[in-house]
Amino acid sequence: MTTDLFYLALTAFLTAALWIPYIVSQIITNGLLTPHNYVDPTTRPIHLWGQRANRAYLNALEVFAPFATLVLIAHFAGKVDATIIFWVIFFFWVRVGHAVVYYLGLPYIRTVFFLLGFVAVAALFVHLVF
Repeated sequence: MTTDLFYLALTAFLTAALWIPYIVSQIITNGLLTPHNYVDPTTRPIHLWGQRANRAYLNALEVFAPFATLVLIAHFAGKVDATIIFWVIFFFWVRVGHAVVYYLGLPYIRTVFFLLGFVAVAALFVHLVF
């Protein structure tokens, strides 16, 4: 597997796994689901860290599609070079950092990580198009 696709796969797995802390928070706070929970979709209260975990997961889903699209375009267009590899690896580690600081509730740092992720996506786009 090429490096670009390897880090795309890692990012996909990270994104897919970010729901786990939210579910753990739900179980710790409210216990396992009951039949009533399947009928009544009302959100049950959870700890703030669980709410942040859910938001980190949703944010990861929102930014994964443009990132993955650009990586796949670069791969299939044969434009993967050292610059693309750098930004793909950079994006993965920035998303790991974003999740951690989101879980911890660190203000401002979370925004910096989010912006760095956007810089990576923008850099991939610019490198592909120009």
